[in-house]
Amino acid sequence: MTNSIFSSSRAANSHSGKPDHGFTLIETAIVLVIVAFLLGGLLPVMSSQVEQQRRNETRKYLNEVRDALLGYAIANKRLPCPDSNGDGMAEAACTTAASQVGTLPYKDLGVTDKDAYGAVLVYAVTKEFADSATPFTLSSVGTLAVCPSAATCPATYLANNAAAVIVSRGANWATASSTDETENTNGDTRFVSRDLVQNGFDDLVVWLSPNILFNRMVTAGKLP
Repeated sequence: MTNSIFSSSRAANSHSGKPDHGFTLIETAIVLVIVAFLLGGLLPVMSSQVEQQRRNETRKYLNEVRDALLGYAIANKRLPCPDSNGDGMAEAACTTAASQVGTLPYKDLGVTDKDAYGAVLVYAVTKEFADSATPFTLSSVGTLAVCPSAATCPATYLANNAAAVIVSRGANWATASSTDETENTNGDTRFVSRDLVQNGFDDLVVWLSPNILFNRMVTAGKLP
């Protein structure tokens, strides 16, 4: 009898004690909603930071390529022709207008093959500066134009006599999203350099002016 009363009393005490601290379905759902809300706010920020890092890395790479072109010119008394078949090497000659534009001959320049977006750079050169038979002189003139928009080129330009132009097509390189980006990939001698547009123009463009090239060549004793 005593044991029975004791057992009943213990059972009653266990039911009348403090409730277990487990999450209910409603509480779990609330936590998940809060986590999703926080992630939704953080993801755009993280994505923006990743994109900015890629652009910074690509700008650094473009500058390295420009320096490599100067070094190549000093060593060879000319700039390299573009690569036209994707092997990473300059073609032997680029004396026609069509052969002035291609991709970067990264193997000849000794630089990495791709930018931070995983693509080979577009590379164009004024044929007079890449002619192995007739080296360029201080009177040679560039023929590549860099403009702030395709619509105003070449009447309004940032440079109208560039010796070489190098283009990274950015994150959306697979499909040109604007007329300005199309200008950078249509194979002619006009290019566009402008500010980044969200979900639009994101190309990065640098160019080599004849004056900078002449200065480096004179300093190195290769000109006149």
